[in-house]
Amino acid sequence: MKKLSVLFAAVMMVVSVGMAKAQKIATMDVIGVLSAMPEKKKADADLKTFLDTKQAEIKKKADAAQIKFQQYQTEAPKKTADENAAREAEMKKLAEEIQQMQEKAQKDLQAKQDLAFAPLEKKLNEAVEKVAKANGYDYIMDANSTAFLYKAGPDATAAVKKELGIQ
Repeated sequence: MKKLSVLFAAVMMVVSVGMAKAQKIATMDVIGVLSAMPEKKKADADLKTFLDTKQAEIKKKADAAQIKFQQYQTEAPKKTADENAAREAEMKKLAEEIQQMQEKAQKDLQAKQDLAFAPLEKKLNEAVEKVAKANGYDYIMDANSTAFLYKAGPDATAAVKKELGIQ
């Protein structure tokens, strides 16, 4: 009985290896392809401009709050407790506004990224599908992925770039 189970295991290994070899698998450098796409470069530049603008607005407000805080600190001994409490409440409100600006900027940036990269993702997926069908690949995997310990097979990066018309 033990010999039969060992024989069965050996047969299953041979069959599974044979099935794995029958599948055509290719790898692709997704980051390399995306980086070469002109649309990606433009989207990155637009997002950087947007982010720089938002950061400048936040910095301007934070700098104004810092100046006001320093002014209030120097004047605090000369003011009444009620005036100092009102000023402290005003500073807390300013800090909350700055925090809200940062959170809104982050959400807006994420929304802009999603909007900018959706057409790129669609275009890339269509090109990958065309290359896979044209070359008979069953799978194309990201060459940069750490999900696989071993990767071999043809590299589809050049074919996808060619399909997209980029070098």
